[in-house]
Amino acid sequence: RSANATHEVINATLHTLLAATTKLVAPTPPKPILPVQTGVQAQQEEQSSGMTIFFSLLVIAICIILVHLLIEYRLHFLPESVAVVSLGILMGAFIKIIEAQKLANWKEEEMFRPNMFFLLLLPPIIFESGYSLHKGNFFQNIGSIILFSVFGTAISAFIVGGGIYFLGQADVIYKLNMTDSFAFGSLISAVDPVATIAIFNALNVDPVLNMLVFGESILNDAVSIVLTNTAEGLTRENMSDVSGWQTFLQALGYFLKMFFGSAALGTLTGLISALISFSNFGHIDLRKTPSLEFGMMIIFAYLPYGLAEGISLSGIMAILFSGIVMSHYTHHNLSPVTQILMQQTLRTVAFMCETCVFAFLGLSIFSFPHKFEMSFVIWCIVLVLFGRAVNIFPLSYLLNFFRDHKITPKMMFIMWFSGLRGAIPYALSLHLGLEPMEKRQLIGTTTIIIVLFTILLLGGGTMPLIRLVDIEDSKPRKRSKKDVNLSKTEKMGNTIESEHLSELTEEEYEAQYVKRQNLKGFMRLDVEYLNPFFTRRLTQE
Repeated sequence: RSANATHEVINATLHTLLAATTKLVAPTPPKPILPVQTGVQAQQEEQSSGMTIFFSLLVIAICIILVHLLIEYRLHFLPESVAVVSLGILMGAFIKIIEAQKLANWKEEEMFRPNMFFLLLLPPIIFESGYSLHKGNFFQNIGSIILFSVFGTAISAFIVGGGIYFLGQADVIYKLNMTDSFAFGSLISAVDPVATIAIFNALNVDPVLNMLVFGESILNDAVSIVLTNTAEGLTRENMSDVSGWQTFLQALGYFLKMFFGSAALGTLTGLISALISFSNFGHIDLRKTPSLEFGMMIIFAYLPYGLAEGISLSGIMAILFSGIVMSHYTHHNLSPVTQILMQQTLRTVAFMCETCVFAFLGLSIFSFPHKFEMSFVIWCIVLVLFGRAVNIFPLSYLLNFFRDHKITPKMMFIMWFSGLRGAIPYALSLHLGLEPMEKRQLIGTTTIIIVLFTILLLGGGTMPLIRLVDIEDSKPRKRSKKDVNLSKTEKMGNTIESEHLSELTEEEYEAQYVKRQNLKGFMRLDVEYLNPFFTRRLTQE
Protein backbone atom coordinates (compact mmCIF):
# COMPACT_ATOMS: atom_id res chain seq x y z
CA ARG A 1 0.00 0.00 0.00
CA SER A 2 2.82 2.40 0.87
CA ALA A 3 4.51 1.74 -2.47
CA ASN A 4 1.25 2.31 -4.38
CA ALA A 5 0.63 5.58 -2.52
CA THR A 6 4.15 6.81 -3.31
CA HIS A 7 3.69 5.86 -6.97
CA GLU A 8 0.41 7.84 -7.13
CA VAL A 9 2.04 10.91 -5.54
CA ILE A 10 4.89 10.80 -8.08
CA ASN A 11 2.41 10.48 -10.96
CA ALA A 12 0.37 13.43 -9.66
CA THR A 13 3.53 15.56 -9.28
CA LEU A 14 4.73 14.76 -12.82
CA HIS A 15 1.27 15.49 -14.19
CA THR A 16 1.24 18.89 -12.44
CA LEU A 17 4.75 19.77 -13.69
CA LEU A 18 3.86 18.71 -17.22
CA ALA A 19 0.71 20.85 -17.19
CA ALA A 20 2.65 23.89 -15.91
CA THR A 21 5.37 23.42 -18.51
CA THR A 22 2.78 23.12 -21.26
CA LYS A 23 1.28 26.46 -20.21
CA LEU A 24 4.69 28.19 -20.12
CA VAL A 25 6.02 26.82 -23.42
CA ALA A 26 3.57 27.06 -26.30
CA PRO A 27 3.84 24.29 -28.88
CA THR A 28 5.80 25.27 -31.98
CA PRO A 29 3.50 25.36 -35.01
CA PRO A 30 4.68 23.22 -37.91
CA LYS A 31 6.31 25.07 -40.79
CA PRO A 32 3.97 25.47 -43.74
CA ILE A 33 4.89 23.47 -46.79
CA LEU A 34 5.47 25.78 -49.71
CA PRO A 35 3.28 25.02 -52.73
CA VAL A 36 5.14 23.25 -55.51
CA GLN A 37 4.30 24.45 -58.99
CA THR A 38 3.65 21.71 -61.49
CA GLY A 39 2.45 21.38 -65.05
CA VAL A 40 1.83 24.57 -67.00
CA GLN A 41 2.66 26.86 -64.06
CA ALA A 42 6.07 25.25 -63.58
CA GLN A 43 6.81 25.52 -67.30
CA GLN A 44 5.86 29.21 -67.37
CA GLU A 45 7.99 29.92 -64.28
CA GLU A 46 10.93 28.10 -65.86
CA GLN A 47 10.58 30.11 -69.08
CA SER A 48 10.37 33.39 -67.15
CA SER A 49 13.45 32.54 -65.06
CA GLY A 50 15.31 31.48 -68.19
CA MET A 51 14.60 34.82 -69.90
CA THR A 52 15.69 36.70 -66.76
CA ILE A 53 18.98 34.78 -66.66
CA PHE A 54 19.51 35.36 -70.39
CA PHE A 55 18.81 39.09 -70.06
CA SER A 56 21.17 39.44 -67.06
CA LEU A 57 23.99 37.58 -68.83
CA LEU A 58 23.46 39.65 -71.98
CA VAL A 59 23.75 42.87 -69.97
CA ILE A 60 26.94 41.65 -68.27
CA ALA A 61 28.44 40.63 -71.64
CA ILE A 62 27.79 44.08 -73.10
CA CYS A 63 29.31 45.72 -70.01
CA ILE A 64 32.41 43.51 -70.25
CA ILE A 65 32.90 44.68 -73.85
CA LEU A 66 32.49 48.29 -72.68
CA VAL A 67 35.10 47.88 -69.93
CA HIS A 68 37.47 46.28 -72.46
CA LEU A 69 37.04 49.28 -74.77
CA LEU A 70 37.81 51.63 -71.88
CA ILE A 71 41.05 49.77 -71.23
CA GLU A 72 41.90 49.41 -74.93
CA TYR A 73 41.52 53.12 -75.66
CA ARG A 74 43.15 54.09 -72.35
CA LEU A 75 40.20 56.04 -70.97
CA HIS A 76 41.68 55.70 -67.49
CA PHE A 77 40.14 58.92 -66.22
CA LEU A 78 36.63 57.40 -66.37
CA PRO A 79 35.69 55.08 -63.48
CA GLU A 80 34.14 51.83 -64.71
CA SER A 81 31.10 52.22 -62.46
CA VAL A 82 30.28 55.53 -64.15
CA ALA A 83 30.58 53.97 -67.61
CA VAL A 84 28.45 50.93 -66.69
CA VAL A 85 25.69 53.03 -65.10
CA SER A 86 25.64 55.29 -68.18
CA LEU A 87 25.37 52.24 -70.42
CA GLY A 88 22.52 50.93 -68.27
CA ILE A 89 20.65 54.22 -68.71
CA LEU A 90 21.05 54.03 -72.51
CA MET A 91 19.91 50.40 -72.54
CA GLY A 92 16.89 51.28 -70.41
CA ALA A 93 15.93 54.06 -72.81
CA PHE A 94 16.32 51.71 -75.79
CA ILE A 95 14.11 49.04 -74.14
CA LYS A 96 11.53 51.70 -73.30
CA ILE A 97 11.35 52.73 -76.97
CA ILE A 98 10.94 49.09 -78.04
CA GLU A 99 8.14 48.57 -75.51
CA ALA A 100 6.43 51.79 -76.63
CA GLN A 101 6.42 50.46 -80.20
CA LYS A 102 5.00 47.15 -78.86
CA LEU A 103 7.84 45.19 -80.43
CA ALA A 104 8.71 43.37 -77.18
CA ASN A 105 7.88 43.32 -73.47
CA TRP A 106 10.91 43.04 -71.17
CA LYS A 107 9.40 44.67 -68.06
CA GLU A 108 9.75 41.58 -65.87
CA GLU A 109 13.30 40.81 -67.02
CA GLU A 110 14.65 44.35 -66.54
CA MET A 111 13.20 44.72 -63.03
CA PHE A 112 15.89 44.27 -60.37
CA ARG A 113 14.98 41.63 -57.77
CA PRO A 114 16.31 42.41 -54.27
CA ASN A 115 16.31 38.72 -53.24
CA MET A 116 18.58 37.91 -56.17
CA PHE A 117 20.94 40.66 -55.04
CA PHE A 118 21.16 39.54 -51.40
CA LEU A 119 21.36 35.81 -52.14
CA LEU A 120 23.53 35.71 -55.27
CA LEU A 121 25.23 39.03 -56.06
CA LEU A 122 26.14 40.64 -52.74
CA PRO A 123 27.89 37.69 -50.94
CA PRO A 124 30.67 37.32 -53.56
CA ILE A 125 31.25 41.10 -53.56
CA ILE A 126 31.56 41.28 -49.76
CA PHE A 127 33.63 38.09 -49.45
CA GLU A 128 36.08 39.24 -52.14
CA SER A 129 36.40 42.58 -50.34
CA GLY A 130 37.29 40.85 -47.09
CA TYR A 131 39.61 38.43 -48.87
CA SER A 132 41.45 41.37 -50.48
CA LEU A 133 42.30 43.00 -47.16
CA HIS A 134 45.76 41.48 -47.27
CA LYS A 135 46.89 44.63 -49.13
CA GLY A 136 48.42 46.27 -46.11
CA ASN A 137 48.12 45.55 -42.44
CA PHE A 138 44.43 45.47 -41.63
CA PHE A 139 44.85 44.21 -38.07
CA GLN A 140 47.43 46.87 -37.19
CA ASN A 141 44.82 49.55 -37.96
CA ILE A 142 41.79 47.70 -36.64
CA GLY A 143 40.98 50.35 -34.02
CA SER A 144 40.93 53.24 -36.50
CA ILE A 145 38.99 51.19 -39.06
CA ILE A 146 36.30 50.24 -36.53
CA LEU A 147 36.02 53.86 -35.39
CA PHE A 148 35.34 55.04 -38.95
CA SER A 149 33.16 52.12 -40.04
CA VAL A 150 31.02 51.61 -36.92
CA PHE A 151 30.84 54.98 -35.18
CA GLY A 152 31.27 57.01 -38.37
CA THR A 153 28.50 55.13 -40.18
CA ALA A 154 26.24 55.42 -37.12
CA ILE A 155 26.90 59.19 -36.97
CA SER A 156 26.03 59.57 -40.64
CA ALA A 157 22.88 57.43 -40.28
CA PHE A 158 21.65 59.42 -37.26
CA ILE A 159 22.31 62.78 -38.93
CA VAL A 160 20.55 61.83 -42.18
CA GLY A 161 17.72 59.98 -40.45
CA GLY A 162 17.22 62.60 -37.75
CA GLY A 163 17.34 65.44 -40.27
CA ILE A 164 14.71 63.78 -42.46
CA TYR A 165 12.46 63.10 -39.47
CA PHE A 166 12.56 66.65 -38.05
CA LEU A 167 12.23 68.28 -41.49
CA GLY A 168 9.19 66.09 -42.08
CA GLN A 169 7.68 67.07 -38.73
CA ALA A 170 8.17 70.73 -39.74
CA ASP A 171 6.31 70.04 -43.04
CA VAL A 172 9.38 71.02 -45.05
CA ILE A 173 9.61 67.66 -46.82
CA TYR A 174 7.60 64.44 -47.09
CA LYS A 175 6.81 63.22 -43.57
CA LEU A 176 8.35 59.90 -42.44
CA ASN A 177 8.17 58.33 -38.99
CA MET A 178 11.28 57.83 -36.86
CA THR A 179 12.03 54.23 -37.80
CA ASP A 180 11.54 54.80 -41.54
CA SER A 181 13.77 57.88 -41.39
CA PHE A 182 16.49 55.95 -39.58
CA ALA A 183 16.19 53.05 -42.05
CA PHE A 184 16.74 55.43 -44.96
CA GLY A 185 19.62 57.18 -43.16
CA SER A 186 21.25 53.79 -42.55
CA LEU A 187 20.97 52.47 -46.09
CA ILE A 188 22.18 55.69 -47.70
CA SER A 189 25.27 55.72 -45.43
CA ALA A 190 26.85 52.77 -47.28
CA VAL A 191 29.71 54.06 -49.45
CA ASP A 192 31.41 52.51 -52.47
CA PRO A 193 35.18 52.13 -51.90
CA VAL A 194 36.21 51.63 -55.55
CA ALA A 195 36.58 55.27 -56.55
CA THR A 196 38.16 56.15 -53.19
CA ILE A 197 40.88 53.55 -53.56
CA ALA A 198 41.43 54.53 -57.20
CA ILE A 199 42.04 58.12 -56.13
CA PHE A 200 44.46 57.13 -53.39
CA ASN A 201 46.37 54.80 -55.70
CA ALA A 202 46.59 57.58 -58.27
CA LEU A 203 47.91 59.98 -55.63
CA ASN A 204 50.39 57.41 -54.26
CA VAL A 205 49.30 58.18 -50.71
CA ASP A 206 50.70 56.47 -47.67
CA PRO A 207 49.91 52.71 -47.74
CA VAL A 208 48.65 52.80 -44.15
CA LEU A 209 46.15 55.53 -45.02
CA ASN A 210 45.12 53.53 -48.10
CA MET A 211 44.50 50.52 -45.87
CA LEU A 212 42.59 52.67 -43.39
CA VAL A 213 40.15 54.01 -45.99
CA PHE A 214 39.78 50.67 -47.76
CA GLY A 215 39.03 48.83 -44.52
CA GLU A 216 36.55 51.51 -43.44
CA SER A 217 34.75 51.32 -46.76
CA ILE A 218 34.45 47.54 -46.64
CA LEU A 219 33.21 47.33 -43.04
CA ASN A 220 30.95 50.30 -43.69
CA ASP A 221 28.82 48.25 -46.09
CA ALA A 222 28.18 45.51 -43.55
CA VAL A 223 27.49 48.01 -40.73
CA SER A 224 25.04 49.91 -42.94
CA ILE A 225 23.16 46.69 -43.73
CA VAL A 226 22.97 45.74 -40.02
CA LEU A 227 21.72 49.23 -39.11
CA THR A 228 19.07 49.03 -41.83
CA ASN A 229 17.98 45.58 -40.60
CA THR A 230 17.79 47.02 -37.06
CA ALA A 231 15.45 49.78 -38.22
CA GLU A 232 13.37 47.26 -40.18
CA GLY A 233 13.08 45.08 -37.08
CA LEU A 234 11.75 48.03 -35.07
CA THR A 235 9.29 48.83 -37.86
CA ARG A 236 7.86 45.30 -37.82
CA GLU A 237 7.25 45.44 -34.06
CA ASN A 238 4.54 47.49 -32.36
CA MET A 239 6.51 50.30 -30.69
CA SER A 240 3.59 52.61 -29.92
CA ASP A 241 3.63 51.88 -26.17
CA VAL A 242 7.43 52.03 -25.81
CA SER A 243 9.33 55.16 -24.81
CA GLY A 244 12.08 56.66 -26.93
CA TRP A 245 14.80 55.58 -24.48
CA GLN A 246 13.53 51.98 -24.47
CA THR A 247 13.39 52.00 -28.26
CA PHE A 248 17.01 53.18 -28.39
CA LEU A 249 18.15 50.49 -25.96
CA GLN A 250 16.26 47.82 -27.88
CA ALA A 251 17.80 48.97 -31.17
CA LEU A 252 21.28 49.08 -29.59
CA GLY A 253 20.90 45.56 -28.21
CA TYR A 254 19.70 44.25 -31.57
CA PHE A 255 22.61 45.93 -33.37
CA LEU A 256 25.20 44.58 -30.93
CA LYS A 257 23.76 41.07 -31.21
CA MET A 258 23.78 41.21 -35.01
CA PHE A 259 27.25 42.78 -35.24
CA PHE A 260 29.20 40.74 -32.70
CA GLY A 261 27.23 37.52 -33.20
CA SER A 262 27.71 37.59 -36.97
CA ALA A 263 31.36 38.64 -36.67
CA ALA A 264 32.05 35.80 -34.21
CA LEU A 265 30.32 33.28 -36.47
CA GLY A 266 32.29 34.42 -39.53
CA THR A 267 35.56 34.41 -37.58
CA LEU A 268 34.91 30.91 -36.23
CA THR A 269 34.09 29.59 -39.72
CA GLY A 270 37.28 31.12 -41.11
CA LEU A 271 39.40 29.58 -38.34
CA ILE A 272 37.81 26.16 -38.92
CA SER A 273 38.69 26.42 -42.62
CA ALA A 274 42.27 27.26 -41.62
CA LEU A 275 42.48 24.16 -39.40
CA ILE A 276 41.01 21.95 -42.16
CA SER A 277 43.46 23.29 -44.74
CA PHE A 278 46.32 22.90 -42.25
CA SER A 279 45.53 19.39 -40.95
CA ASN A 280 45.68 16.06 -42.72
CA PHE A 281 42.69 13.77 -42.11
CA GLY A 282 44.48 10.46 -41.77
CA HIS A 283 46.34 10.03 -45.07
CA ILE A 284 44.14 12.58 -46.92
CA ASP A 285 45.80 15.83 -47.93
CA LEU A 286 43.62 18.08 -50.10
CA ARG A 287 46.71 20.00 -51.26
CA LYS A 288 47.54 17.02 -53.47
CA THR A 289 44.28 17.50 -55.41
CA PRO A 290 43.85 21.27 -55.97
CA SER A 291 40.41 20.87 -57.56
CA LEU A 292 39.03 19.30 -54.35
CA GLU A 293 40.89 21.82 -52.21
CA PHE A 294 39.49 24.68 -54.28
CA GLY A 295 35.98 23.22 -54.00
CA MET A 296 36.28 23.04 -50.21
CA MET A 297 37.36 26.69 -50.06
CA ILE A 298 34.41 27.78 -52.22
CA ILE A 299 32.08 25.94 -49.83
CA PHE A 300 33.60 27.74 -46.84
CA ALA A 301 33.32 31.04 -48.71
CA TYR A 302 29.50 30.82 -48.80
CA LEU A 303 28.91 28.63 -45.72
CA PRO A 304 28.81 31.42 -43.07
CA TYR A 305 26.29 33.44 -45.09
CA GLY A 306 23.74 30.63 -45.19
CA LEU A 307 24.26 29.69 -41.54
CA ALA A 308 24.02 33.28 -40.29
CA GLU A 309 20.86 34.01 -42.25
CA GLY A 310 19.37 30.72 -41.04
CA ILE A 311 19.79 31.67 -37.36
CA SER A 312 18.61 35.29 -37.83
CA LEU A 313 22.04 36.95 -37.88
CA SER A 314 23.65 39.10 -40.57
CA GLY A 315 25.03 36.89 -43.35
CA ILE A 316 26.88 39.85 -44.86
CA MET A 317 28.77 40.60 -41.63
CA ALA A 318 29.56 36.89 -41.18
CA ILE A 319 30.87 36.40 -44.72
CA LEU A 320 32.97 39.57 -44.46
CA PHE A 321 34.79 38.45 -41.31
CA SER A 322 35.11 34.95 -42.73
CA GLY A 323 36.83 36.42 -45.80
CA ILE A 324 39.21 38.47 -43.64
CA VAL A 325 40.20 35.45 -41.50
CA MET A 326 40.53 33.10 -44.51
CA SER A 327 42.74 35.66 -46.25
CA HIS A 328 44.97 36.00 -43.18
CA TYR A 329 45.28 32.33 -42.21
CA THR A 330 43.65 29.82 -44.58
CA HIS A 331 45.05 31.25 -47.81
CA HIS A 332 48.66 30.61 -46.76
CA ASN A 333 47.91 26.92 -46.14
CA LEU A 334 46.67 26.32 -49.67
CA SER A 335 48.68 24.95 -52.57
CA PRO A 336 49.99 27.60 -55.02
CA VAL A 337 47.53 26.43 -57.70
CA THR A 338 44.56 26.88 -55.36
CA GLN A 339 45.87 30.27 -54.23
CA ILE A 340 45.84 31.52 -57.82
CA LEU A 341 42.43 29.95 -58.48
CA MET A 342 40.92 31.60 -55.39
CA GLN A 343 42.39 34.99 -56.20
CA GLN A 344 41.31 35.09 -59.85
CA THR A 345 37.92 33.39 -59.37
CA LEU A 346 36.86 35.73 -56.58
CA ARG A 347 37.94 38.77 -58.56
CA THR A 348 36.08 37.66 -61.68
CA VAL A 349 32.86 36.75 -59.88
CA ALA A 350 32.89 39.96 -57.81
CA PHE A 351 33.48 42.04 -60.95
CA MET A 352 30.55 40.38 -62.74
CA CYS A 353 28.25 40.87 -59.74
CA GLU A 354 29.21 44.54 -59.32
CA THR A 355 28.81 45.14 -63.05
CA CYS A 356 25.37 43.53 -63.04
CA VAL A 357 24.18 45.69 -60.14
CA PHE A 358 25.48 48.95 -61.64
CA ALA A 359 23.92 48.11 -65.01
CA PHE A 360 20.54 47.41 -63.42
CA LEU A 361 20.92 50.65 -61.48
CA GLY A 362 21.01 52.49 -64.81
CA LEU A 363 18.12 50.41 -66.15
CA SER A 364 16.00 51.30 -63.11
CA ILE A 365 15.67 54.87 -64.38
CA PHE A 366 13.05 53.57 -66.81
CA SER A 367 11.86 50.32 -65.17
CA PHE A 368 11.22 51.47 -61.57
CA PRO A 369 7.85 53.10 -60.65
CA HIS A 370 8.99 56.52 -59.40
CA LYS A 371 7.69 59.13 -56.99
CA PHE A 372 9.77 62.30 -57.22
CA GLU A 373 9.71 65.21 -54.78
CA MET A 374 12.26 67.95 -55.40
CA SER A 375 12.44 69.23 -51.82
CA PHE A 376 12.93 65.72 -50.41
CA VAL A 377 15.74 64.93 -52.87
CA ILE A 378 17.60 68.23 -52.32
CA TRP A 379 17.45 68.04 -48.54
CA CYS A 380 18.54 64.38 -48.60
CA ILE A 381 21.60 65.23 -50.72
CA VAL A 382 22.50 68.07 -48.32
CA LEU A 383 22.11 65.78 -45.30
CA VAL A 384 24.15 63.00 -46.94
CA LEU A 385 27.06 65.37 -47.66
CA PHE A 386 26.82 66.95 -44.21
CA GLY A 387 26.64 63.56 -42.48
CA ARG A 388 29.73 62.38 -44.36
CA ALA A 389 31.57 65.55 -43.30
CA VAL A 390 30.65 65.09 -39.63
CA ASN A 391 31.84 61.49 -39.96
CA ILE A 392 35.21 62.18 -41.61
CA PHE A 393 36.58 65.45 -40.20
CA PRO A 394 36.01 65.12 -36.42
CA LEU A 395 37.00 61.44 -36.31
CA SER A 396 40.14 62.12 -38.39
CA TYR A 397 41.20 64.91 -36.03
CA LEU A 398 40.55 62.59 -33.09
CA LEU A 399 42.59 59.77 -34.64
CA ASN A 400 45.53 62.09 -35.34
CA PHE A 401 46.15 62.31 -31.58
CA PHE A 402 46.92 58.57 -31.54
CA ARG A 403 48.39 57.94 -35.00
CA ASP A 404 51.97 58.24 -36.18
CA HIS A 405 50.73 58.61 -39.78
CA LYS A 406 48.65 61.78 -39.64
CA ILE A 407 45.60 62.33 -41.84
CA THR A 408 46.13 65.72 -43.48
CA PRO A 409 43.25 68.14 -44.21
CA LYS A 410 43.74 67.52 -47.93
CA MET A 411 43.28 63.78 -47.42
CA MET A 412 40.22 64.43 -45.25
CA PHE A 413 38.68 66.46 -48.07
CA ILE A 414 39.38 63.68 -50.59
CA MET A 415 37.86 61.10 -48.25
CA TRP A 416 34.74 63.27 -47.89
CA PHE A 417 34.50 63.99 -51.61
CA SER A 418 34.94 60.33 -52.49
CA GLY A 419 32.10 59.04 -50.30
CA LEU A 420 30.21 57.72 -53.32
CA ARG A 421 27.04 55.69 -52.96
CA GLY A 422 26.80 52.50 -54.97
CA ALA A 423 25.02 49.18 -55.31
CA ILE A 424 24.14 48.46 -51.69
CA PRO A 425 21.93 51.54 -50.98
CA TYR A 426 20.04 50.87 -54.20
CA ALA A 427 19.33 47.22 -53.34
CA LEU A 428 18.48 48.02 -49.71
CA SER A 429 15.96 50.65 -50.81
CA LEU A 430 14.13 48.03 -52.89
CA HIS A 431 14.25 45.55 -50.00
CA LEU A 432 12.49 47.83 -47.51
CA GLY A 433 8.91 46.76 -46.87
CA LEU A 434 7.44 50.24 -46.38
CA GLU A 435 3.75 51.05 -46.45
CA PRO A 436 2.02 52.74 -48.21
CA MET A 437 3.48 52.02 -51.63
CA GLU A 438 4.11 55.71 -52.42
CA LYS A 439 6.51 55.89 -49.47
CA ARG A 440 8.47 52.94 -50.84
CA GLN A 441 8.54 54.52 -54.30
CA LEU A 442 9.73 57.84 -52.84
CA ILE A 443 12.59 56.17 -50.94
CA GLY A 444 13.58 54.13 -54.02
CA THR A 445 13.50 57.12 -56.38
CA THR A 446 15.46 59.34 -53.97
CA THR A 447 18.08 56.62 -53.43
CA ILE A 448 18.55 56.17 -57.19
CA ILE A 449 19.00 59.93 -57.65
CA ILE A 450 21.52 60.20 -54.80
CA VAL A 451 23.50 57.20 -56.10
CA LEU A 452 23.56 58.63 -59.63
CA PHE A 453 24.45 62.09 -58.27
CA THR A 454 27.44 60.79 -56.33
CA ILE A 455 28.61 58.38 -59.06
CA LEU A 456 28.22 60.67 -62.08
CA LEU A 457 29.01 64.09 -60.57
CA LEU A 458 31.32 63.33 -57.64
CA GLY A 459 32.79 60.27 -59.36
CA GLY A 460 33.23 62.22 -62.58
CA GLY A 461 34.88 65.01 -60.59
CA THR A 462 37.58 62.75 -59.18
CA MET A 463 39.90 63.39 -62.11
CA PRO A 464 39.75 67.22 -61.84
CA LEU A 465 40.34 66.82 -58.11
CA ILE A 466 43.44 64.71 -58.79
CA ARG A 467 44.70 67.33 -61.23
CA LEU A 468 44.08 70.04 -58.64
CA VAL A 469 46.12 68.09 -56.11
CA ASP A 470 48.78 67.48 -58.77
CA ILE A 471 49.18 71.23 -59.18
CA GLU A 472 50.27 71.37 -55.55
CA ASP A 473 52.48 68.29 -55.95
CA SER A 474 54.02 69.39 -59.24
CA LYS A 475 56.71 71.50 -57.56
CA PRO A 476 58.88 68.61 -56.35
CA ARG A 477 58.13 66.35 -59.29
CA LYS A 478 55.96 66.18 -62.36
CA ARG A 479 53.52 63.30 -62.55
CA SER A 480 53.04 61.48 -65.82
CA LYS A 481 49.51 60.92 -67.03
CA LYS A 482 49.74 57.16 -67.03
CA ASP A 483 50.26 57.19 -63.24
CA VAL A 484 46.59 58.12 -62.90
CA ASN A 485 44.49 55.06 -63.66
CA LEU A 486 40.92 54.64 -62.38
CA SER A 487 40.41 51.26 -64.06
CA LYS A 488 40.01 48.63 -61.35
CA THR A 489 39.78 45.77 -63.84
CA GLU A 490 43.06 46.58 -65.57
CA LYS A 491 44.90 46.75 -62.29
CA MET A 492 43.42 43.43 -61.17
CA GLY A 493 44.28 41.64 -64.39
CA ASN A 494 47.81 42.85 -64.94
CA THR A 495 49.55 40.83 -62.24
CA ILE A 496 49.15 38.01 -59.78
CA GLU A 497 49.92 39.58 -56.44
CA SER A 498 53.00 37.75 -55.28
CA GLU A 499 52.73 38.85 -51.66
CA HIS A 500 49.50 36.85 -51.37
CA LEU A 501 51.08 33.69 -52.85
CA SER A 502 53.24 32.83 -49.88
CA GLU A 503 54.58 29.68 -48.32
CA LEU A 504 56.92 31.10 -45.69
CA THR A 505 59.54 28.82 -44.18
CA GLU A 506 60.26 28.91 -40.46
CA GLU A 507 63.39 31.00 -41.07
CA GLU A 508 61.59 33.49 -43.35
CA TYR A 509 58.69 33.86 -40.91
CA GLU A 510 61.02 34.61 -38.00
CA ALA A 511 63.00 37.13 -40.06
CA GLN A 512 59.89 38.90 -41.35
CA TYR A 513 57.70 38.95 -38.23
CA VAL A 514 58.93 37.41 -35.01
CA LYS A 515 62.16 39.41 -34.66
CA ARG A 516 60.35 42.74 -35.05
CA GLN A 517 60.40 44.53 -31.70
CA ASN A 518 57.72 47.18 -32.38
CA LEU A 519 54.69 44.86 -32.46
CA LYS A 520 51.87 45.75 -30.08
CA GLY A 521 48.37 44.61 -29.17
CA PHE A 522 46.68 42.21 -31.53
CA MET A 523 49.65 42.15 -33.92
CA ARG A 524 51.88 40.72 -31.18
CA LEU A 525 49.23 38.13 -30.24
CA ASP A 526 48.77 37.22 -33.89
CA VAL A 527 52.47 36.82 -34.68
CA GLU A 528 53.41 34.90 -31.54
CA TYR A 529 50.40 32.59 -31.15
CA LEU A 530 47.57 32.72 -33.74
CA ASN A 531 49.57 32.68 -36.96
CA PRO A 532 51.87 29.79 -35.95
CA PHE A 533 48.84 27.78 -34.77
CA PHE A 534 46.55 28.30 -37.77
CA THR A 535 49.03 28.42 -40.69
CA ARG A 536 51.31 25.82 -42.23
CA ARG A 537 55.05 26.41 -41.78
CA LEU A 538 57.55 24.62 -44.00
CA THR A 539 61.18 23.86 -43.33
CA GLN A 540 63.72 24.85 -45.99
CA GLU A 541 63.90 21.19 -47.02
